[in-house]
Amino acid sequence: MSAGQGVVIGADGLARCPWGGGSADYVAYHDEEWGRPVHGETALFERLTLEAFQSGLAWITILRKREGFRAAFDGFDADAVAAYDESDRARLMADAGIVRNRAKIDAALRNARAVVDLRAAGGLDALVWSQTPTGHIPPRTTADLRATSPESVALAKALKRAGFVFVGPTTMYAAMQACGLVDDHLAGCHRSGAR
Repeated sequence: MSAGQGVVIGADGLARCPWGGGSADYVAYHDEEWGRPVHGETALFERLTLEAFQSGLAWITILRKREGFRAAFDGFDADAVAAYDESDRARLMADAGIVRNRAKIDAALRNARAVVDLRAAGGLDALVWSQTPTGHIPPRTTADLRATSPESVALAKALKRAGFVFVGPTTMYAAMQACGLVDDHLAGCHRSGAR
């Protein structure tokens, strides 16, 4: 058995992954979203974009700005974002409701164009879900959590070939966790195995 941290018991008596037992924002995200299957172009584009913006930041920052991101990026409608021009880029850089990082904003715009182009090859949903691992064993403790997997490496490569940026293997593994391709709720967590 690993020496990492196991589940924590919340004030409501439910066992959760340690990160999911803190603020109300984390509890809601852990219990209602993280690890549940996400399908559809808009929903997946949003998750990939938010994971890219999270890189180097605490996830709570992204959660608390999520509605700002949705407003700023037209609800993550890929067609709308793909059509953004320099004035939109300037608007996004001035928007305190999101993370104002030029490289990440540019990546979101480029990735929107890649999402649109990917439709001819089956779409974003098909590409992402083609990398679902088989035989994944949920972790027992935090020491068992991984940062990448062969599937996240393959997904990152496939997305890069399709024109995406800011989609490295670690970011893609986080997206796979968030979108339910893998169940990384710790053993004993009330959400483990409950997709």
